[in-house]
Parts: sequence; C-alpha cells; structure tokens
Amino acid sequence: MCGLSGEVRFDGRRPDLAAVERMTDVMEPRGPDGRGIWAQAAVALGHRRLQIIDLSERGAQPMVDAQLGLTVVFNGCIYNHRELRARLERLGYRFFSDSDTEVVVKAYAEWGRECVEFFVGMFAFAVAEHRSGRVVLGRDRLGIKPLYVTEDCDRLRFASSLPALLAGGGVDTSIDPVALHQYLSWHGTVVAPRTVLTGVRKVPPATVRVVEPDGTRHDHCYWQPAYTRHSELGDDPVAWREAVHDALRTAVRRRTVADVPVGVLLSGGLDSSLMVAMLAEEGFEDIPTFAMGFEEENGEDGDEFVYSDLVARRFSTAHQQFMIPSDRLPAALEAAIGAMSEPMVSHDAVAFHMLSEQVSKEVKVVLCGQGADEVFAGYHWYPQIASARRAGADDAYARAYFDRTHADLTAMIHPDLAAGHDASMDFVRSHMATPGAATALDAALRMDVHALMPDDPVKRVDNMTMAWGLEARVPFLDQDLVELAAACPPGLKLADGGKAVLKQVGRTVLPRQVVDRPKGYFPVPAVRHMAEPVLARVRDALTAPEARRRGIFDAQVVGELLAQPNHHRARRGANTLWQVATLEIWLQAHGIR
Repeated sequence: MCGLSGEVRFDGRRPDLAAVERMTDVMEPRGPDGRGIWAQAAVALGHRRLQIIDLSERGAQPMVDAQLGLTVVFNGCIYNHRELRARLERLGYRFFSDSDTEVVVKAYAEWGRECVEFFVGMFAFAVAEHRSGRVVLGRDRLGIKPLYVTEDCDRLRFASSLPALLAGGGVDTSIDPVALHQYLSWHGTVVAPRTVLTGVRKVPPATVRVVEPDGTRHDHCYWQPAYTRHSELGDDPVAWREAVHDALRTAVRRRTVADVPVGVLLSGGLDSSLMVAMLAEEGFEDIPTFAMGFEEENGEDGDEFVYSDLVARRFSTAHQQFMIPSDRLPAALEAAIGAMSEPMVSHDAVAFHMLSEQVSKEVKVVLCGQGADEVFAGYHWYPQIASARRAGADDAYARAYFDRTHADLTAMIHPDLAAGHDASMDFVRSHMATPGAATALDAALRMDVHALMPDDPVKRVDNMTMAWGLEARVPFLDQDLVELAAACPPGLKLADGGKAVLKQVGRTVLPRQVVDRPKGYFPVPAVRHMAEPVLARVRDALTAPEARRRGIFDAQVVGELLAQPNHHRARRGANTLWQVATLEIWLQAHGIR
C-alpha cells in the first residue's frame, strides 16, 4: 500500500519534476517508509512506499527494469503474486526482489494490458515503456485503490489522491455541476470518472487506460459480472451457504499475504465477525482485533462493545478497545475531512480516522468488512427495489435511494451551479438499461457494487486508514466472492432481513447474538445529532467569507439549516446541514478558492 504520482508531457517539454516531487511529498502518510522519483524523456514518476511485502530496498519504487525497458509505480497488493511469480519464472523471467511490484512489471512485459486479468488483489499502477514513451494506467476490479488524473493538451498528471494533484498546481478547481448533483443525490457520492472539481477525474474501476506519447488515450474495461442466474447451485440454500462459506474463507486467506502482522477491525457486526471466524478456521491464533466507541449523545449509544467482546472471547483474539471522549471530536473532525480525497458525508469517516490512528501503532495491515451490504443486499431499501419489475428498476431505485428530488436539489444551490437536467437520474437510467442483470435487484446491486460503492465506503476506508500508513483489505470485495454473489438468487440474499446467505454462514461459526442482532452502524452520535462543538464548526464554515464568496448554496437555505440544525433531513434520514457543511469544510481545508 503506497502513494503514486506522475506526469506525462505531450508538448515536447520535460516533465515538471518539482511538481511531481510536491505531489509525492503530499502523500507521505500513505507511504512513510520510502520515497522515490524517476524521470526519462517525457515521463516522470513518483512514489511513497509503505513496506508490506519484501521489506528490503529491493522492493523500492519507482521500480526500474532496464532489461525489459519498463518502470512501474504501484499501490496495493497482488495477493497471488507468489503463484504468478512461479508462472513467470517458468516462462523464463528472472526476479531480483520478492515484491509483488516486480510481479506487476514482469506480468506487464509478458501479457501487456491483459496482465490485470491475472491479478487477484487491489491495485492502481502506472507502467512507463522506455522505448515507446507509452504510459499505461490500471485500476483494480472494484476500485479499492484510487487513481486520480488531471490533464490538458500539454500534459497528464496522475496520483493516488486528489490533494496530491492540487499540490502539483494548475488544476481547474471550479465546481462540476453534474458532480454536485450526484453529491446531493447520493449521500455525498460522486461516481467515476467525475469528482466535485471540474479539473480532476478518476480512472474508473476495472479499467486499463493506455496513454500514447501524442496524448491520445483509450480505456479498456476488463471485468464486469453479469448478475444473472448461471450458477450450477440453483436455488438450494444449503449449497449456496457452503459455496459462500468456502469463497469467503478463500477471500480472507488471500488477504493474509504479508511480511508484517495482519489484524481485524472488529465492530461486532456480522461482517467483521465472520472475518475473525474465517481466520480461526484457517488456523490463525491470537488474532489482533480492534474496536472503537464514542460517548453517548442524545440518548444514543456510541459503542457496540458488547458484541465485539463476544467475538473476541469466542476466538480468543488479542483484542483492544478504544473509547473516544466527545471533546476529541472537533480536532478529529478537522483531521478526517483533511484526509479525504473528496468530500464524504458518512459520519463514520471520523470514527475510521480515529480508529486507524490507534491501530497503526499496533499493526500495518487490517481486514475490514466494507462491501458486504452491497454485495449481499443487506440494506433495508433493497426489498423496495426488488419488488419492482425489471423495466422499472430505475424509478424504484430513485424512490428508495435518492436523498431528494431534482427540483428540491436545484432549489438548494446557486443557479450557476445547476446541472440543467436531472443528471443523477440520467446516470441511473443509463446504468439500469445496460444489458445483463436479470431482475430489478440485480440491476441495483450491479450499480451499487460497481459504480457507487467504490466512491463511498471503499474510498472512505482507503482515505482514513492510509492517512496513518495503515493498509486496509476488504475480503467481501474479493473478485471471486463478488462473482458468486452476483449469481446468487435474490431471494437467498433478501431473506432474513437481508444478507440471508451470509447469516446462514454466520450461524455455523458465530454466537447467535451476533448473527441475530439488529443491524448496526459505526455510531458517532455527536456528529449524527449535530452536538456542540460540531455545530459550532459547521456554523463557522458556512458563514466564513470564502463560503459566502463561493456561494454554492442558496443563502436562505443555509440560514434555515443553521436555524434548525437537526430538523432538515434527506429522504433516508441523513442530516442535510451536515451534507452541505462537509462540502464547504472540505473545500476550505484544501485551500480551494
């Protein structure tokens, strides 16, 4: 897990090394263990390293293979790197390191852009071909590792974080009206390729982008499950339980590949508890597990220690709890928003940021349960979508999921920032109309898993953990497990309050109280209920001179939100004031004028 950056010139000039160095240095928290810069002709690459596999300097980056004429920068982990290495050695390749980065180099030399189809893991990379000047960018199937780009007719820059690109300079930081529409429709989510800034884009998940020396480029999407019933398992719930159990055990085992200890973020929910159980089945003992809680606010509990304690006792883990007092939240809130590559409204980003700070003092790698609810239909709105006909999936999705209507959204913002059309609904209609996905639920899960999820829970975990040099791995986003779940009959996912097939696995390995408990979230009551001093920080941000000059939101709307901070709610209950304030605080935190 690391941070990468680079610049490719199209105008015959040398790359701006000072800009690449600034971009690289901003990402020091992502890679505190090493730094490197490489340049040749029109290309420059930068890298910050977090040592997880091959802790020696042989694994340092940018990694140059002069014999093959390739240089690579890489972020992530190839879990099957040992198997691929053996295959490449049989093909005649010789290795100088034990790192998975070198496997990426040799795999690209052998298979070109199709190398990604051999990788099991999470990754973003850039490969520079010395002789041709071509640069190839790649991103993993589920978008677990980020890759941001900014470009004009003279050059392309890329980095693992948006703030790194800002440090390079020359970025159009105006607000993208379509992205703003998505942000206000989907709980702060802006899907690839857009970001909230007009001048920054994202390479989509499951995409290889080939950039030619003259600036022409083309994208290749290399993976997309069908979301249709093609499994030999039929509708047999026992067969599905066993298949999911096996696939989850494999997914967890894959993510233990490391030359450093691996822990688990144990919330006490079904998903994180299953990971601990799978590790125990694989023979792991004294598993480091970590849980966090907050003080009660407005009558709402801020911890779920009773459940995480049950799991820790059952599997005799090396368990640690962190209780965070409310008076630490203002500083933590500021730090968490500063660590965001893009503004995110989920209040548990603050919790993940604070938990990551503590966990990074103990281990460098943790497993976490993100993605299970999208992959296995665990959220409460999925039954409403599933009841619709396939042809009506887009309207059903909007009714169940959108924060507000196009008209209500437009009334909130300055007319100059209005998209002029229902941009979010247009995206949903286009996605739902794509062939494949047998039912309305299949279509909704396909969109959630492959479009929205990478830019909400997945991005949140990457940003918050990497702010402390902590590598987070997500077993529920294993490619084989996702493909299996995509073929699973909707009824076997929706039953039992959602995630039924996972719950059936859980009942074979976990305490029943953990499986049958009400669904929980990572609670941060002081943020959810706009307690002081969170409200004070929100008020300061929205009344600051730069917020007034920017004028994204209608002044009367802002006044009404501040007058009744807990009154205005999105359709699904989210606090509208928090959504509005997070965007403005993020813009201020990153010096965007």
